[in-house]
Amino acid sequence: MSTRILIAAVLCLMPAYAAAQTGPGPRGDVLAIHHLIEQYTKAVDTVDLNLLSEIWSHSPEVSFIYPLGEEHGFDAIEQHVFQNVMGGMFSKRDLQTRGMTIYVNGDTGWSEFHWTFYATMREGGSAVTTHGVETQAYRRESGTWRLVHVHHSEDRQPTP
Repeated sequence: MSTRILIAAVLCLMPAYAAAQTGPGPRGDVLAIHHLIEQYTKAVDTVDLNLLSEIWSHSPEVSFIYPLGEEHGFDAIEQHVFQNVMGGMFSKRDLQTRGMTIYVNGDTGWSEFHWTFYATMREGGSAVTTHGVETQAYRRESGTWRLVHVHHSEDRQPTP
């Protein structure tokens, strides 16, 4: 009986914990951006170019900054980051996020999170694990949130 009470208490506290992971802004917008990040993670894991096209804005000022360089415009991000790096270098990908905070102010939003990327190199089949910290920026376009900027770098915090 006490185990059931403990499980029920934990389940009741989970929404409060999830809410603590978000910043200010309307809950519906924060949840929509959270879903966009989940879709982004799926696009990285699967190199699904159709999904990638749905979550990114196609405006010319979109950008992606990462240790290998800078990409500007959706076509460059799709080709260089996703096709060449994610699809070309790795045969398997698993992007895990943690410590996410999402902020919304009107039609603009941004997130901060840490990630661990588990992958298998296409050439040689060796396992690779990297850690990063990432900021993403979003804009509401015609009522739908779209990704407009990613900036990530090495994470110097220890992984929990």
